[in-house]
Amino acid sequence: MFSLQPATPIIVRVAEQPVESTSVSDILVGALGLTGVLLLAAVLLGALLGGVMIGFKLMRARLNLEPPSDADSLRVTPNITT
Repeated sequence: MFSLQPATPIIVRVAEQPVESTSVSDILVGALGLTGVLLLAAVLLGALLGGVMIGFKLMRARLNLEPPSDADSLRVTPNITT
């Protein structure tokens, strides 16, 4: 049972590396940078989607593909004339 252990020990040398300290300002700058990137991406994607929707509506109007209007048949209040 004890004969399964290696005869010589394994020695691991850990080289010391310089430790970089992280300050509160580093964390805040990183958080603001990430927030700025996400905000910029949201604005760009929103503008792209808005442009696609406006272009689609203009193309439908140019090709006369507008569906007939149902505004007259969808009354919420009764038509009362006095």
